[in-house]
Amino acid sequence: MQTLRLSPDGPGLARAAALLAEGACVAMPTETVYGLAADARDGAAVARIYAAKGRPGFNPLIVHVADLGAAQALAAFSDQALLLARRFWPGALTLVLPLRAGSGIASLVTAGLDTVGLRVPAHPVAQALLRASAAPLAAPSANASGRISPTTADHVLAPEGGLDGRIAAVLDGGPCPLGLESTIIGWPDGRPTLLRPGGIPAEEIEALLGGPLARPQADPAAPNAPGQLGSHYAPRASLRLNAHPAPGETHLTFGQPGPFSLSDAGDLTQAAARLFDLLRRADAQGRPISVAPIPDHGLGAAINDRLRRAAAPRP
Repeated sequence: MQTLRLSPDGPGLARAAALLAEGACVAMPTETVYGLAADARDGAAVARIYAAKGRPGFNPLIVHVADLGAAQALAAFSDQALLLARRFWPGALTLVLPLRAGSGIASLVTAGLDTVGLRVPAHPVAQALLRASAAPLAAPSANASGRISPTTADHVLAPEGGLDGRIAAVLDGGPCPLGLESTIIGWPDGRPTLLRPGGIPAEEIEALLGGPLARPQADPAAPNAPGQLGSHYAPRASLRLNAHPAPGETHLTFGQPGPFSLSDAGDLTQAAARLFDLLRRADAQGRPISVAPIPDHGLGAAINDRLRRAAAPRP
């Protein structure tokens, strides 16, 4: 299969929408990372996502929709869920909610669960594709399962960890501005629960809800949301965290300049946007990688979550 690189203009969007209608997979930019999209109502198309990525079938997918009304047609919203959706959508927040009967969402999307993860992306190209296709789009990150998430179209097509030749097309919308996947919130036991830290800091969500989020330990063998596998976002090289540089390593700095600086100024927003690209560049050096300490608050919590999973023992 030849993977097309499409421009995010009228003809490119029309071609991408036509491919989706045919059951193909198309990578699209979002404000978080590039997602590998397929019609969430088409079980065969969703199966192609899993096949292209090599993704375990027990790991559910996030469904992207154009607006809150489209999300409410698929899932039941509590008062708290509505409050979060109205504050943070469109944006980097995924809500895991009870799936409505007759929603039409393929069971493979939810990995057999009675809940579904929903997000309204803010990226204009993702929004344009959602409206051109008139379909809810299941879209995990557009990379081989477990490897570093893609934040550019070049990453999607990279020979190592990419999907060139395995998907129909990628819509090239340039670099993703946020660079980290969405925060995931669910209510598994009736309490608002942080299922995955991400692009919306947990502190902002807690401030809006007026109380703390539950933060249970996820079970990688039975995930109830994406991004909970023990080893994920991984480079080929070994990775040391909270480290000082050692001879023979490529060192990612934070708060000081350098060729692999996440942020010279110690800015967490800048570090989040650079994280996956710098991990790829560091991995290309062919040496072990070390990473300086990152503050574990705000976006730093999401950065550290990704780094811990990237450093975890590989399956």
